[in-house]
Amino acid sequence: MNRREFSLQTLSAAVGAFGLGMAAVSPSQALAQGGPVEGTHFFKLSQAVPSGAPAGKIEVLEFFWYGCPHCNHFEPALAAWAAKLPADVVFRRVPVVLRENPGAIHQRLFYALDAMGLLPAMHAKVFHALHEEGLRLDSPEAIGDFVARNGVDKAKFMGALDSFGVQSKCKQARALADAYKLDGVPTVGVGGQYFTSVGLNGTNEKTLATVNALIDKARKGK
Repeated sequence: MNRREFSLQTLSAAVGAFGLGMAAVSPSQALAQGGPVEGTHFFKLSQAVPSGAPAGKIEVLEFFWYGCPHCNHFEPALAAWAAKLPADVVFRRVPVVLRENPGAIHQRLFYALDAMGLLPAMHAKVFHALHEEGLRLDSPEAIGDFVARNGVDKAKFMGALDSFGVQSKCKQARALADAYKLDGVPTVGVGGQYFTSVGLNGTNEKTLATVNALIDKARKGK
């Protein structure tokens, strides 16, 4: 899902428009030929992005939007993968704004839950509410009512939603998305050097296999 048409399928075309030279071969064909191929399954950034991970750790970022159906579909596989990371990999999610409404309020929702230590309990519930229950969650009041129904102190949550800390995290997330030249979600950045997506790989499983290969490249300093 990208900024212009909110369609994951257009991510490959958008990357090509940046002059990155996508190969004329399907992801399945290229993977069958022996591992992920640059320009087909992943791209290398022209300028590396500083890592927020501790020294010696490889940072993996998932750029997502709660309202994106592709992100919703990717989430279970990603969560299972993230639960088994090696010790030298640091993973974190980065909510992005493809359009101000409702992207901005969803971004604040994520960081407010994070500030209250509620992401483990609430992250999947937000996806479920939007994509299975059909809730809009496009205003502070709607979000406050939603978290309250899930046992969260509404007053404390609303305070977090408007806090300086959450606003700062949102600004950092926007800067990070810009640094990765993000044009669609879900996108996964690895080591401040590479990015890949389900759109480039075809399936969740192949995407995560590419992420693992990129982690190995970053580990070897390639």
